[in-house]
Amino acid sequence: MHPAPTTTYAGIDWASRNHAICVVDATGSVLERYEVEHREAGLRSLVRRLTAAHVDGVAIERPDGPVIDALLEADLRVVVIASRHVKALRSRYGLAGNKDDRADAYVLADVLRTDGHRLRPLLPDSDATVALRALVRARKDLVRTRVRLVQQLSAHLELVFPGAVDLFDDLASPIAQAFLARFPSAERAAWLSPKRMAAWSRAQGYCGRRSGKELHTRLVAAPRGRVGEGADAMAAITLAFVRAIGEIRQQADALAGRIGEQLALHPDGHIFTSLPRSGSVRAAALLAEIGDCRERFPTVESLACLAGAAPSTRQSGQHRVVTFRYACDKKLRDALIDFAGDSRHASPWAADIYRRARAGGKRHPHAVRILARAWLGVIWRCWQDHTAYDPNRHRALQRVLLAPAA
Repeated sequence: MHPAPTTTYAGIDWASRNHAICVVDATGSVLERYEVEHREAGLRSLVRRLTAAHVDGVAIERPDGPVIDALLEADLRVVVIASRHVKALRSRYGLAGNKDDRADAYVLADVLRTDGHRLRPLLPDSDATVALRALVRARKDLVRTRVRLVQQLSAHLELVFPGAVDLFDDLASPIAQAFLARFPSAERAAWLSPKRMAAWSRAQGYCGRRSGKELHTRLVAAPRGRVGEGADAMAAITLAFVRAIGEIRQQADALAGRIGEQLALHPDGHIFTSLPRSGSVRAAALLAEIGDCRERFPTVESLACLAGAAPSTRQSGQHRVVTFRYACDKKLRDALIDFAGDSRHASPWAADIYRRARAGGKRHPHAVRILARAWLGVIWRCWQDHTAYDPNRHRALQRVLLAPAA
């Protein structure tokens, strides 16, 4: 009879070109060390060698990508250990704590061997959720890039055309961008008179509260800006920023349309769009970051901790401190805080929780986190039951609504 294979564990240090792999046995002794290329053939070889080694699990630092797809398709148990945890664990195996791919692969494998019972295996979301998550994050990156470009444009205009910076309420607004496209420099804006400014604003469909005369007064009251030699070069820079901002806005809007389409087709889309003031992009962000794998969050507390909506308690002896939870999924927390902060304008229950938190001396960010934690209980229950949010069945909301009558 052939002896039963011993339990083995693998660690993969992911890289863009070559992945370092280490396989250890139940005692922590290294059985194999090798590298594979980040190519289709290399990934097939990786899966074949791990399967032949009868590994009990594979530890890796990132939760997505072609390597993860190949491992899950082979029905291998995958455990994700965050990079910051690996960095802290290096001192467990040496005082230097230097970054080394082969050493990190061993750290991952050995930690899986010793602490695997504490680590939860990776449970993948559906393809629809993965695609929606990619769309949401890509749009968010574009919006962040647009914000940076607007800030750079503002800094540029402060030097060459100060009058355009505060002419309208928001430099990123369509009317402000249209003005800069038509008058990118102080020299070209000098052509404007109160009558011409009023005619231009009417042609643009400007519905602001300022008249053409008032806009012209604000423009001429500001410092003159760059004129003469070099003004054309400064105007070219302004136009470059305006065109880049417009293009990024257009692409972000196109992704928002795709997000709405994907959300309408998603089986869980109705759950998140039923939340007050969730909209389309905001609901998609919540769904994308929470996912659709119910086994990942068996309790609402597990979801709250990952979202950073539950405080962190530190206790030593008689010293006990409750602090902000820094270790969390930042993308999930951002999506939840964005929703909770705006929900108080549409839900009397949310407004009551926020108002009481503020009355208790909490600052706005803290009060919104308290509200986010309350919303998580509702969201988690609807998510687990596959049902949309119904205000008529929300007992806490009904109590708030009946309180004035009582």
